[in-house]
Amino acid sequence: MTTERLRRLRADARLERETLMEHRVRDGDDPADAFAEVPEVDDLVVIALRDEMLEDRGQLAEFGLARLAALSGGPDALEHRRNADRVEFDLLREIAADVPQLTVAVWRVSHRLDV
Repeated sequence: MTTERLRRLRADARLERETLMEHRVRDGDDPADAFAEVPEVDDLVVIALRDEMLEDRGQLAEFGLARLAALSGGPDALEHRRNADRVEFDLLREIAADVPQLTVAVWRVSHRLDV
């Protein structure tokens, strides 16, 4: 990834984060809580790159359905979650390898995965 592309992704993510923050504060959330809970700029970049990779591989819809099935509480929900977590973890590892500047953000994003 070029430095220019990373700069553009970070600028877009910064705008997204500011918008999320403003929306939450206008809805009455405590600004300190909103600041702590809204993902960091680089975390948003990592999520965007993950989604791009899923789309490029033709897996975005399948991944989304697996995430929904994992939330369903059905008998196979845990299996769907584990499968989606494994796919996501592999993608995040690729991002960290390809863009070392995002490694810390990759590990922040991946902390919730069960792998």
